[in-house]
Amino acid sequence: MLISGRGSNLQALIDAASDANYPAEIALVLSNVAGAPGLERAVRAGIATRTISHRDYASREEFDAAVEKILVDAAIDLVCLAGFMRVFSDGFARRWQGRLINIHPSLLPAFKGLNVHRQVLDAGVRISGCSVHFVVPELDSGPIIAQSAVPVLTTDDESALAARTLAAEHALYPMALALLAGGRVKLADGRSVFSETPAHAGSLFVPTA
Repeated sequence: MLISGRGSNLQALIDAASDANYPAEIALVLSNVAGAPGLERAVRAGIATRTISHRDYASREEFDAAVEKILVDAAIDLVCLAGFMRVFSDGFARRWQGRLINIHPSLLPAFKGLNVHRQVLDAGVRISGCSVHFVVPELDSGPIIAQSAVPVLTTDDESALAARTLAAEHALYPMALALLAGGRVKLADGRSVFSETPAHAGSLFVPTA
């Protein structure tokens, strides 16, 4: 797990992985921010942590190489980004393609990048949500593994919409990682290929409270 902040999605995955039947084990939590609150979540769960600041490296490629060495030395199979506020170099994304996933707070391919909830509100859409996708060199453009929809209410501001979306993320990310770690989805020929079609078709809908 790669994080930069509070690690609420990390906590959702820690909770899911505590089930003996869950197909993935969280072996390492790495942050580019010293003192990130998510690191303490990992420590409480008995998970190894590392901190590596991007500010200590002259280029994105040098930082990515240092991150990759840590991952390889720890024998990491899959990498989950959860609020990791760095964009990887093309080379890193290609080397980990199919084993590197991210969660984004919109229904991709709509509303990529930053300030997503402001984009959603400005566009006036009535449904938003979140997406778990494979990471590819192009930002927020990788094949989608699973999505969850949430309503956009007329009373929403960015904070309210963000909170509703985050609750959906906490349910979606463990499900998507289970699909990947359990061998039920893989990246092939630029697409997410499923070995079986779940009854929910890899999606969730969070109704208005």
